[in-house]
Amino acid sequence: MRLGRTSSPLRFLPPLLAFVLVAVLALLLLRPAPGGPADGSLLGQPAPTFVLKALDGSAVDLSSFRGHPLVLNFWASWCGPCREEAPLFRDLDARRQRGNYQVLGVLFQDSNLGNARKFVKEYRLTYPNAIDAKMDAGSAYQVSGLPHTVFIDSRGVVRHIDKGGLNRERLNEGLKKIGVSPL
Repeated sequence: MRLGRTSSPLRFLPPLLAFVLVAVLALLLLRPAPGGPADGSLLGQPAPTFVLKALDGSAVDLSSFRGHPLVLNFWASWCGPCREEAPLFRDLDARRQRGNYQVLGVLFQDSNLGNARKFVKEYRLTYPNAIDAKMDAGSAYQVSGLPHTVFIDSRGVVRHIDKGGLNRERLNEGLKKIGVSPL
C-alpha cells in the first residue's frame, strides 16, 4: 500500500475557483460604461446626458447645450495640467460671443469646493462649472485621468476626446472636429 498524495480530482478545485473568480472580476472591470457602445468608445456616439449642480448652486443639464457645439472639460483644482490648460479655456470662452459654441467645466474627483471656487476665480473662468460629486458623469464619459476633454458637435455626438493637458494645437484639433474655428 502506497502512502502519499491521492490523485483526487478535488485537488484542482481551489485553483479552478480562483481562476473563475479572477475571470469574472476582469470582465466586470473591463466592461464599457453603462449606456455606451459595446466597444467602450464614445466617439461617434450620442453624448451621455447628465444633470449636475453648478458651483454657483444652479442646475446644469447637458441636454440644454444641444444645438451648439460643446467643449466639455473634466478638471480638478489639485490637477497641475488642469491649471496649465485653464487659460486656453478662458480664452476660448471669451471668444464664445463671436462663435456658436459652449464651454462647460465638470469638477471631478475634487471634494474641496473652496479650492475649486478659488481655481475658477484665479483663472477668471466665466463659463459654467458643474460638480460631479457622485462621479456619474465621469463614469459615463469614461474619465480615467485628468484633465479629460470631450468635443461634442451641435447634434450631441461625441467627435473627439483628448486625455491629458491640452495645448493650443490639441485644442484646435478638437475644435475643428466640431465645426468651431481654431483659437
